[in-house]
Amino acid sequence: MIDRIKLGNATVTRVVETGIEMRTSLFAETPAEAWAANRELLEPDFWNAGAEQWRIAMQIWVVQVDGLTVVVDTGVGNDRDRPHMPPIDHLSTDFLADFARAGFDPASVDVVVNTHLHSDHVGWNTHLVPGGAAERPGEAPDGMWAPTFPNARYVMPDADYRFFVPDGPGHTETMATVFSDSVFPVADQMELWSGELRISESLRLRPAAGHTPGSSVLWLDAGLPAVFVGDLTHSPIQIPRPDDPCAFDVDAAAAAVTRKRIFTEASRARAAVIPAHYPGHGGATLVARGDRFEVDDWLELSTI
Repeated sequence: MIDRIKLGNATVTRVVETGIEMRTSLFAETPAEAWAANRELLEPDFWNAGAEQWRIAMQIWVVQVDGLTVVVDTGVGNDRDRPHMPPIDHLSTDFLADFARAGFDPASVDVVVNTHLHSDHVGWNTHLVPGGAAERPGEAPDGMWAPTFPNARYVMPDADYRFFVPDGPGHTETMATVFSDSVFPVADQMELWSGELRISESLRLRPAAGHTPGSSVLWLDAGLPAVFVGDLTHSPIQIPRPDDPCAFDVDAAAAAVTRKRIFTEASRARAAVIPAHYPGHGGATLVARGDRFEVDDWLELSTI
């Protein structure tokens, strides 16, 4: 599915890769009654009450502004060995065809932003080029991983790279695979950043640590502001309950502090909050209500 909106002088396009459901118990501090109490917010787009599952969109955001085409996070990707998460293991979708139908040529993308380096945010950094047996790092047994966006800068947070890279404190067998198929093959186009990074007049990256050490948010201000928050929030249950962690957070306490900070900044700026994984309308403007937040208005995107 392809959908787009205008935010001031910027055009934002959503290209959906796939959708999955996961058990609500991954929000360990969110009791069942809290999901039910927020039924009006969550159903039907974000919560399957009967199955006790929460709904997740794997989607890629494309921002056109200041003469640039910027891809924000790159989803799961096809052909990936992801046994830690069966719903996305060896996924096969029509994403590249949908990307083309949306009017985009991968060769015309100027910047790829990975808000953090988890497997479902870096997948389409590369694609599998069929070939013979693997002989070099970055090659798969049946071919080679090549950059999907051959002319783009791949902008990645330095803190995540250092945390997850081989010999880093967060390195695991899973991350070894992710780096092999989705990070190392774009090394020649990679730009690691820290502190704050201005991409263009309207786009700036800022740290938002917690979900991962290098998690970041991309602020857009081209007349109508928005902030692409990656996995700062996984489900709208965290809007009225911003302290509630998700099992995927590396540092849940820090993630909660960051979530409240970014939600507060966004509500004051009347900026749309656009997470990586919200189905429905994809994102919303928020208002603060004491120590919680409420949806003021959803984006004018089609519901998925």
